[in-house]
Amino acid sequence: MDTREEERQDPVGRKPGLQGAGTAEETEEALAARRAKEVLDEFERKREYKNLPALLITIVAVATSGYHLLYAYFHPFFALDHRAIHWLFMSILLFALYPFSKKRSPLKRMSLPDGVLLVISVGICLWIFTHSTSILNRAGTFGTMDVVMGTVLVLIVLEAARRAAGPAVPLIAVVFIGYALFGPYLPDVLAHKGYGIQRLCTYLALSTDGIFGVPIGVSANFILLFILYGALLRKTGAGQFFTDVAFALTGWTRGGPAKAAVVSSTFFGMISGSSVANTVTTGTFTIPLMKRTGYPAHFAGGVEASSSTMGQIMPPIMGAAAFIMAEFLSVPYYKVCIAAAIPATLAFFSTFMQVHFRAVSLGLVGLPRNELPKIGAAFAAGWHHLFSIFLLIAFLMQDFSPERAVFWAILATVATSFLMCLIRRESLKAFGKLILEGLEEGAIGAVEVAAACAAAGIIIGSITMTGLGIKFSSLIVDASMGQLYLALPFTMIACLFLGMGVPTTAQYVIISALVAPALVQMGVLPMAAHLFILYFGTRADITPPVALAAYAGAGIARSDPWKTGLAAFQLGIAGFIIPFMFVYAPELLFVGSLWKILPALLTATFGVICLAAAVQRCLLVKTTWYETLLLLVTSFLLIKPGLQTDMIGATLFAVVFLFQWFRRKRDAGQAASV
Repeated sequence: MDTREEERQDPVGRKPGLQGAGTAEETEEALAARRAKEVLDEFERKREYKNLPALLITIVAVATSGYHLLYAYFHPFFALDHRAIHWLFMSILLFALYPFSKKRSPLKRMSLPDGVLLVISVGICLWIFTHSTSILNRAGTFGTMDVVMGTVLVLIVLEAARRAAGPAVPLIAVVFIGYALFGPYLPDVLAHKGYGIQRLCTYLALSTDGIFGVPIGVSANFILLFILYGALLRKTGAGQFFTDVAFALTGWTRGGPAKAAVVSSTFFGMISGSSVANTVTTGTFTIPLMKRTGYPAHFAGGVEASSSTMGQIMPPIMGAAAFIMAEFLSVPYYKVCIAAAIPATLAFFSTFMQVHFRAVSLGLVGLPRNELPKIGAAFAAGWHHLFSIFLLIAFLMQDFSPERAVFWAILATVATSFLMCLIRRESLKAFGKLILEGLEEGAIGAVEVAAACAAAGIIIGSITMTGLGIKFSSLIVDASMGQLYLALPFTMIACLFLGMGVPTTAQYVIISALVAPALVQMGVLPMAAHLFILYFGTRADITPPVALAAYAGAGIARSDPWKTGLAAFQLGIAGFIIPFMFVYAPELLFVGSLWKILPALLTATFGVICLAAAVQRCLLVKTTWYETLLLLVTSFLLIKPGLQTDMIGATLFAVVFLFQWFRRKRDAGQAASV
């Protein structure tokens, strides 16, 4: 189907879903994240109960979701037992659905290596589960069986991560394993006593400090359940509800489809957890509409990619790394959400305003109202989806654990959808099928994250065992000469560089272990240091030359990937500035009195408006070069809290606004005289 045929379709009648991933396959750069999407697509196409492998995978996936729901409520096992069972389920799905080579499609006859790895992984997990007490009791000592099991499990996890998350994560893990083994032969600044393969592999595989450490623990306790929650919301129609509401509220305004894309993709991204997956899911619907309105194809793809990426930093349901952050900081998850609220809102508002200013500069208008959903009809059809979200937020704010909060949110989603099904006299059989598909999709969707978390555990275990974190932090302090203004750019570059080939979760785990202590040592609040790392980890998805989300959007928009990446980078520019601001101004993290927070929020909001206008070179009309420069300076002055900078920024903004207002009035008068 060509672009014109796509744009002739009903703009609000198509339900965004998995069908969009095929278009994104045209780009080769988004390897790791898109492979997970391809697995779901392939499974969706071939899920027939006549197909025995598909039926078995469905049973395993539903059982996986069922087990994690039961564990969230009853907690029947200790940490090592639970994490071993979690990896057992994940490895079955992974080796069944992610083939050794990308050339072989999932759900075809499993190759012998796939089957052998699956059986071995399951066997080791069962051995750990049945011997967990004795394993923990003899911590620090090991026998032949321990060494064999530990070594094989490390190799299996590396292969699993390669299949699901791409080659970058396991390669980095191998480097850290090599560092642990060959410590005595390294330069003095990095040298350590070194560890034998027996000691290293048992530590990494048979303790709660390596593979079964915090990352896989968070995957088992929180991440799978939140991915499951998102899958059930999508299956019960919440994605369509959010999209309809966004278009009803903004679709008729200037540049409305792009604004609706920003709103719907950001909030849908909260329940998706992957910027690339969200881009190809909602982008199949929003990008053609933006192109129809008049936005260039590369800009439309950039809007979708930038908005989808913001979902990982937008409370109340942030990406997977946020749950790991709460564990690392030993704080309730809701405190992470509160701290992230203002920065995420500012980044979102900046993208929204850039879309508006671009529409002004292009002279665009919104869609006709008769082509848009009615807000009343949209709420009447999907208001019940809000109940579970409000319930989730309420439980998190009452200091419930994330797993217990999302457990009740999942039950609320199923219960409210079931009641609406009865009220509307819809097919209960179809409803039951959707719930089963949601349980299945949630488990399969968690496989990539679990593999990345398991490999990240190898990295964290090696860092902990060798003391590299302390050494690396000292190197950062020495290289920056103890100056924070030098350490922050170093950290940003490390995050962007590592994030180009590593999923956000693994990237955050690595950088936070290596760099966060150094930032804290320099006086940065721990929450600010970890959020700084998380923000730049997500920015990598829209930062050329390897902007995975942008390239996925380019595939749907049929635009140049490089131009799309640059557009996404521009649209997400606030996310590169705000982290520096909240490091120096904790008021933006809700730290301090209300009388300091409110002015900081107000002036920062005007600051991101100026930033958006400067980037798009348009405020009331297109800006001149000196107006653009003044707006850029104004944005920095206003985003940074402080009375003096706010007064100077407000004065400069008033000057630019008056220039623009008089020029627009003059141009209007000239047009009227003609």
